[in-house]
Amino acid sequence: MRKFLLTLFVILLSFSLPYHGTVLAAKPFQEPIRGIYVTAPTTNKPLFNELLALVNNTDLNAMVIDIKDDHGNLTFVPSKKSPYHPIARPYITNPSSLMNTLKANNIYPIARIVVFKDNVLANQNPNLTFKTTGGLWKNPRGDSFTNPFLQEVWDYNIGVALEAVKLGFKEIQFDYVRFPEKFEKVENELIYDKSPFQGNRVTAVSEFVKYAKEKLTPYNVKVSVDIFGNATVIPEASGIGQNFTNIAQNVDVISAMIYPSHWTAIFGIPKPDLQPYQLVEGYAKVENVRLREITNPPISRPWLQDFTATWLGPGNYKVYGKKEVEDQIRALHAQGINQYLIWNAANKYTLNVDYTPY
Repeated sequence: MRKFLLTLFVILLSFSLPYHGTVLAAKPFQEPIRGIYVTAPTTNKPLFNELLALVNNTDLNAMVIDIKDDHGNLTFVPSKKSPYHPIARPYITNPSSLMNTLKANNIYPIARIVVFKDNVLANQNPNLTFKTTGGLWKNPRGDSFTNPFLQEVWDYNIGVALEAVKLGFKEIQFDYVRFPEKFEKVENELIYDKSPFQGNRVTAVSEFVKYAKEKLTPYNVKVSVDIFGNATVIPEASGIGQNFTNIAQNVDVISAMIYPSHWTAIFGIPKPDLQPYQLVEGYAKVENVRLREITNPPISRPWLQDFTATWLGPGNYKVYGKKEVEDQIRALHAQGINQYLIWNAANKYTLNVDYTPY
C-alpha cells in the first residue's frame, strides 16, 4: 500500500510540473555526489529530459547548472527589484519549476557561478577590469576579466550567489576563481587597481574564497570552488593566483579540473589523454597528500572528462567513451575519492556508463 501511495504521489506531482512534463520515478537521494554539467539553455530543451533519465537510471545524483555563465549573464530573470535584473537572460525560463523538477527527482542542485571572467560587468564598469591605453583588455579568446583585487567585484558575485540561494540551490560552485592565464606576462602593460593587496595575486584569490565562504555560511549552503589541476601538483599557480591549500581550507568542496586532455607530459605519462586511468591516479595521489596537510579538509570532487580532445592532433588523443569515463572513476575510487563531476560542454554524455565501476 505504501509503495502504491508513493507511486500515486509521484504521478500527481508530475501534473503540477508543466516545465518538463512527466517527472520520472525518483530514487532516494544520498551521497556521495556524482554529477553532470548542464548549461542553462539545455534546461529548456528536450535534451534535459534525456539528462533526467540518465541521472535517474544510473548512480548519478546531481546537476551543476549555470546561473552566471561564461559571459557574465545571469541565466534567469529575477525580480525587477533585483540589481541583477539588467544582466539577466531568460535561458532558464521557469526557474521555480526547474527547481521543483530537480527536487521531485531527488537531484542535488549545484549553481555554477563564473566569477572573474565576465564580459558583461567589464563592459558595464571598466574601472572593475583590466584596461590598456586603447580600452578594455581582452585575452586571446576575446574575453574580459574583472579585477580580483577589488571587493566590489567580490560582492557583486556573492550577490549572484544569493540569487541562486533564493531559488533553492544547495551548493554554490565558483568557477574562474583566478586571474587570466599567463597574466604575469601582460600585467605590466595593463591599467588596473592592485592597491588592496599590493599586487599579490595569490592573496587576492585566497581572500576572495575565504570572504565568500564567510558571507554564504549563514544561508546553509555548501561552497565549492573549481581549480586548475596543475595548481595542486605545484606549490602554487602564482600567475593565476591559485594556491590549492589556501583555497581548499576555506571551502566545503574542492573540484579540481583534471581532464586528461588538459595536461602535457606529467606523472611519467608522455601523452596523458591516451592514459586516463594513469593520469587521474597520479593526480589523486598528489591531491590526497595535500589534503592530509589541512586540519579540516574539504570533500574532493574532481571534474572528469567525457569529451574527445581532437584539437590535440592525431596520435595525441583518443575517442572518449564508456571505458575512458569508467577508467577515470575507477582511478579516483582506488585512491579513496568517490565523488566526481562529469564535464561535456554540449551536455552529450556517453551512454551505458557504469558510474560505480568498482
